[in-house]
Amino acid sequence: MAVTNLACRECGTEYELTAQYVCSKCFGPLEVKYDHSALADDVASLKRRITSGPQNIWRYVDFLPLVDGQPGPSAKILSRVGLPAGCTPLVRADRLAERLGLKEVWVKNDAHNPTHSFKDRVVSVAAARARELGFDTLACASTGNLANAVAAAAAALGMPSYVFIPSDLEEQKILATGVYGTNLIKVRGNYDDVNRLCTEVSGEQDSWAFVNVNMRPYYAEGSKTLAYEIAEQLGFRTPDRVVAPIASGSLYTKIAKGFDEWRELGLIEGEAPTMNGAQALGCSPVATAFAAGTDVCRPVKPDTIAKSLAIGNPADGPYAVELANRTGGGVDSVTDEEIKAGIRLLAETTGIFTETAGGVTTATLAKLADRGDIDPDEQVVLVITGDGLKTLDAVRDTFEAHEIEPKFSEFEDKVLAGVSA
Repeated sequence: MAVTNLACRECGTEYELTAQYVCSKCFGPLEVKYDHSALADDVASLKRRITSGPQNIWRYVDFLPLVDGQPGPSAKILSRVGLPAGCTPLVRADRLAERLGLKEVWVKNDAHNPTHSFKDRVVSVAAARARELGFDTLACASTGNLANAVAAAAAALGMPSYVFIPSDLEEQKILATGVYGTNLIKVRGNYDDVNRLCTEVSGEQDSWAFVNVNMRPYYAEGSKTLAYEIAEQLGFRTPDRVVAPIASGSLYTKIAKGFDEWRELGLIEGEAPTMNGAQALGCSPVATAFAAGTDVCRPVKPDTIAKSLAIGNPADGPYAVELANRTGGGVDSVTDEEIKAGIRLLAETTGIFTETAGGVTTATLAKLADRGDIDPDEQVVLVITGDGLKTLDAVRDTFEAHEIEPKFSEFEDKVLAGVSA
């Protein structure tokens, strides 16, 4: 396989492919390195292998950090090991584009994953690598979507799991986690408190794979598959611009890494996309740093309805700022009211009901369009990471329902009369 080693993103020190996530010399984060030179010899064959691969993320296994290759036998439309993540729809959104005064907008709807969020991608990769390394238990610190994905993946693989979440998480996400039979731990604190506890626990439990702690370098690589899919669905081309949410900054930066890897191989055509990041104003350390012209993301205490993005101390925040600057993009923040309007705008113009994180992303796209930051001829991809059924409170009392007696006269008087008025 192409994966070779881990390396520190700050000092470059290299490490073997173990469950290590920080550099022992400078405490910088580790990331996975690859040698794709063998793939460059026959790009046409590589493209055929991808397009004939299974209808899930394992069609991109040459670019993922697994030593033993694709986990288990898998046919084109079958998955025999774990839940089949990925291959979600890329939907052309002409009515949304028209509303915003743009020419071409596409929605990458990752709510179509097994637990209805993009987290199934990263968990699939982390769980597969954890099994290669001999771990017997899955665990995570989560703002909700990851909790769903880890609990479900562990159930599918027959592994015990421990899921740690803030105690004030949305009820829908708690219910959609506990149903899988996981050990669910509600911590009195915010996500950053939960993450600190999990880091401590991971140091005491040698056989536990915390997908976003000791398995983080492998876990993060799963987000690259979003870029691979977008490029493949657009005919092996890059879009002009991508608008994606930012929590830790990992998803946002790994999408760009995915495009870069395929461009360097000559597997896709087009320039590197302009990358725009989206945060909620109530938890916007990356947007604040970008606006201030610095890559120092000062930790904040989250206060927003977009709880899945509520990471006050983002691990990849500085890299997100650097990416936004390097691609000519930016990082914006939107208010809770704008988030609700974004959910409604996406639903009314595309038929796609997103959770609050998608409201953040859609509202940010609207802000960019209104500000004139997007050339009307650009091809834009909006990344929607989760399903609206996970955050129903965000749309409560935002529309009117008509309650009538079962009589046609009532329908005429109370519904049709109101519509025609």
